[in-house]
Amino acid sequence: MPLLSPVVALLAGHRQATADTITTAPAPVRPIDLADDARVAEVLELAVRVGEVVLASGISVIDTTTQVRFIAETYGLSRCHIDVTYDAIRIWADRGEMLPPASTMRVVHHRSLDFTRLAAVDRLTRRIRRELVPPEEARATLDAIVTREHPYPRWTATVAWSLMAAAVAALLGGGVIIGAISFVATAAIDRTNRVLNRYGLPFFFQHMVGGAIAATPAILLSTFADQLGVRLDPTLIIAAGITVLLSGLQLVGAVQDAITGAPITASARMLEVMMMTGGIIAGIALALRVGEIAGATVPPIEMTSGRGAIDLPVQVVAGAVTALTFALACYAERRALAAAAFGGATGIICYLLVQEAGFGPVVSSGVAATLVGLAGGLLARRALTPPLVVAVAGITPLLPGLKVYRGLYALLNDELLIGANQLLAAFGVGCALAAGVTLGEWFDRTVRRPRILRSLGTLRRPTIRRRTL
Repeated sequence: MPLLSPVVALLAGHRQATADTITTAPAPVRPIDLADDARVAEVLELAVRVGEVVLASGISVIDTTTQVRFIAETYGLSRCHIDVTYDAIRIWADRGEMLPPASTMRVVHHRSLDFTRLAAVDRLTRRIRRELVPPEEARATLDAIVTREHPYPRWTATVAWSLMAAAVAALLGGGVIIGAISFVATAAIDRTNRVLNRYGLPFFFQHMVGGAIAATPAILLSTFADQLGVRLDPTLIIAAGITVLLSGLQLVGAVQDAITGAPITASARMLEVMMMTGGIIAGIALALRVGEIAGATVPPIEMTSGRGAIDLPVQVVAGAVTALTFALACYAERRALAAAAFGGATGIICYLLVQEAGFGPVVSSGVAATLVGLAGGLLARRALTPPLVVAVAGITPLLPGLKVYRGLYALLNDELLIGANQLLAAFGVGCALAAGVTLGEWFDRTVRRPRILRSLGTLRRPTIRRRTL
């Protein structure tokens, strides 16, 4: 831990006080008048709107419920019943025997990984905990956060997604040409899906179009490789495209909900992940079939892994760039980009070391994700950003894009056993990544909480003075 502090301070740039570093208990807040319907409604609306932002960003049900309950209890609504589902937040406040209960509800219409908005809401919650902000001021701040423009122009996200694809291709062993083609293909996917989104096309078909676009340059390169006189692995282009498309799915939140006791929401999120993944597979399969009918050469696959300890420096840099560009594409703040890159590099190093020790990809992915989740909690407090930002970005280089394509290729060639094995392995790696992040964050909270409680107990211990006669 002492060795990590200088590195973290260097990465974060500067450290600001957060709720986790406060060692004094907050002053007691004067609770609102429970008979004042307008004030109670204002507090409930503030609580569910904070919950809406964090739930839409992929935060688990338990953490969302904790956020909503904290806001309500801070302002005096101590007896609340909160129900968080996949797309709705409901809260009931018991105001005593003589007053009817108050309630409100918020529906989550849109989901997006906007890390800047998530970090701003997290800072607002920390500020409420530290300074006990009046409800009207907190609500005005939240309105400004929700309506604020993104910190970067839209083309920055397109470039970031494209650089991420090139970094993934390098991580899998591709060269400069494969990285350049992956860059162009991903830029085409992003801009095309942006246009389709304006027309309201469902995300399943957007992922299907993305899968088809990712497979098209690989098919063309495989067909004309001999004429061009190049020897490349076109499958890495498809694998990079799959990784980019999978990176935005809420896999971590789905597994966290399943582990922490929210099976209904976990089932809904997992179904969404499976449907979006199915759209990617369907788009790739359609492009491969069209290529075969047109007489093109379908990119072959190699069943050996693309990662190795020989290319450790290259893979560490590629993993760091992958995590950094993913965070940038999700509009993470500048202070969070270095933390995300550090998490990606840490995950790759841990994955390779565990795999070299003789463990399989599932165990290696789980151990690496656990370390990333733990590092996410530590770095997040220094970089003043939610742990989810570092954790999700850190596991992105480990997503099983190549296994998904191997399984799809085998199924299309009537190799059902190999195909099912690869797809199940990809599913196992994905679940191991999400479970590892959850375990790492639990370790961080478990190690940190006793230290905070000890410091609070030390400060609150009364001082006994001896009187001199």
